[in-house]
Amino acid sequence: MLVEKSYHHGNLKQALVKASLDILHKYGSTGLSLRKCADAVGVSHTAPKNHFGNMAGLLTALASAGYAMLADTMRDGWAEDTPRPERRDLALQGYVSFAVDHPDLFELMFARGRTKSDDLELMGNVVACFAVLADIAQDLPLGHASDELTATRAQMFIWSAVHGYAQLCIAGRFKKDEMKRLTILDILPQMKP
Repeated sequence: MLVEKSYHHGNLKQALVKASLDILHKYGSTGLSLRKCADAVGVSHTAPKNHFGNMAGLLTALASAGYAMLADTMRDGWAEDTPRPERRDLALQGYVSFAVDHPDLFELMFARGRTKSDDLELMGNVVACFAVLADIAQDLPLGHASDELTATRAQMFIWSAVHGYAQLCIAGRFKKDEMKRLTILDILPQMKP
């Protein structure tokens, strides 16, 4: 006789996401499945399907959680009156440390075709991350005009620079001793207007 497992620990969807994040961190994306997620929480194998529908739904929930975590990490240490240059430094360092600490999640967040791009929660968390990047891109010395194109160029510049640096760190491309000692703030000293 098959006995249905029961779950009595609060929000099951949240527990499934947390368990999936742990599995992703330990075993990478190839070690993740709806079944392993259910087993980790101690529920029936159909429980994750009830919350996420399929693997794309679970991956979307993970990416959404990742963007929320990234935004929090970039804002870590901010106070209401923290000057923008200090916010910029904290956000850049936070972006890189998040990527290095969660490489599989970071890769999933930016992977094409693995998540549901029309998911409202995911889009809300993406917007929250971009709001941090837009904030720290203000006042960069990338032009003389303060028009919308200059602001867009500054946002694209800072995001491209920090994302590229983070990707190279994850890939272990900075192998020379002098490269290993440099942080994102050393690479972009012109970030201080």
